[in-house]
Amino acid sequence: MEETLRDVLKDKDLTFDVLKKDLKSLEESFNLLSQKWNLEIIYTLFLKNEATFSGLRHILGVNSRTLSDKLKNLKGHGYIERIVEAGPPLRVKYALTVKGRNTALLALPLLYYLSSLSSI
Repeated sequence: MEETLRDVLKDKDLTFDVLKKDLKSLEESFNLLSQKWNLEIIYTLFLKNEATFSGLRHILGVNSRTLSDKLKNLKGHGYIERIVEAGPPLRVKYALTVKGRNTALLALPLLYYLSSLSSI
């Protein structure tokens, strides 16, 4: 993994200005993924494939208002999709988009690695 990162960076001239510009371009993603509940929602949808609002609320133990806000935000950034199934009864489910699934696949190894360090 470290070798891959070196290969990606070897052709870049990492001046302070270039690094600052790179960090600035990543700022929105850093902020979004570091917000409370966002990675938990992505992780849960990754493992379950899809979930209802009440299912997510039950699994995560988050209040309805917060969950609603987080789902709207993640949907707006293209990480999840809202699936409305025709009724009756009308059912709404949430699932990861390709972007959300790829984010989960990239984030989970890091999260598991960091979790293993805390038990040492």
